[in-house]
Amino acid sequence: MSDPVVRPNETTVPLMPCASVEETLAFYEALGFEVIYKQSKPYVSLMLRWSGFRLCFGPAPKDLDPAREESGCALVMVDDVAPYHAEIVAAMRRAYGKVLHSGLPRVTRYRPGASRFTLVDPSGNSIVFIRRDEPLELEYGGSKKLTGLAKAVDNARILREFKNDDLQAFRALKSALRRHGPDAPTVERAIALCHLTDLATVLGEPTGPWLAELRGLELTADARQRVESELGHLDGLREWLPRT
Repeated sequence: MSDPVVRPNETTVPLMPCASVEETLAFYEALGFEVIYKQSKPYVSLMLRWSGFRLCFGPAPKDLDPAREESGCALVMVDDVAPYHAEIVAAMRRAYGKVLHSGLPRVTRYRPGASRFTLVDPSGNSIVFIRRDEPLELEYGGSKKLTGLAKAVDNARILREFKNDDLQAFRALKSALRRHGPDAPTVERAIALCHLTDLATVLGEPTGPWLAELRGLELTADARQRVESELGHLDGLREWLPRT
C-alpha cells in the first residue's frame, strides 16, 4: 500500500469574525447567499455559500469595532469581476431600494475595466473580488506616464480600488487640485471635480464646493463626451455637469 501524498486539490475557506449573527445573515441573504450552517450558541459559527465559493464566520473579539474595518478579509479570484458587481448591485437595489456605497455595509463602485471591487459587510469584513489576471505591480502615486492633475487622479483611482481608502484618495485629490488645478486643462479639472464630488458623497462630506466649481466650467462638446465616457459609472454624473 502506497503512502499518502499531498495532492493539489485543496480548498480553503476564510473564517471571519461576526459581530452580529442577525445583521450578518440579513445582509448576505439579501445578496443571495445560501445559509449552509448556522449556530449562535455556545459560540457563533456560520457558513454561507454563493456561486462556487463559501464564507465562514466565527466569534468576534470583544474589542472588535466594525467601523474600523479591520475585522477580516477574503479574496475571491474570478475570471471577470463585472458580472459579480452587477449581481450584488442588483440585489442591493431589490433589498434596500438603493446601492449601498457608504457606511456599513457597502460595495465599492466599479469602474468599467477595473480588476477588482470590495464588498464590506456589517462586521467590517472585506470580501474582495479580484480578476485572476490582475497586474501584479501598481504605480502608487499615479502612473509615471502622467503628470500634474491627471497623475493625481490616477493615484486616487489606485487608492480607491486597491487600498479601499476613499479618505486618503479624497485628501490627495483635494491637494492636487489646489496645486495643479489652475494650470490643468479644463477637462482634467472637470474629471477631478467629479471624483471629488463622488468621494465627498461616499464620505458624507459637503459636495457643494466641488459642484459649484464644476458647474462653473465651460466644457466643449468633446470635453463633455470624454468626461461622460470615463465617468459614466458614477451615479448622478449628468446632474453634476454644467448645463449645455
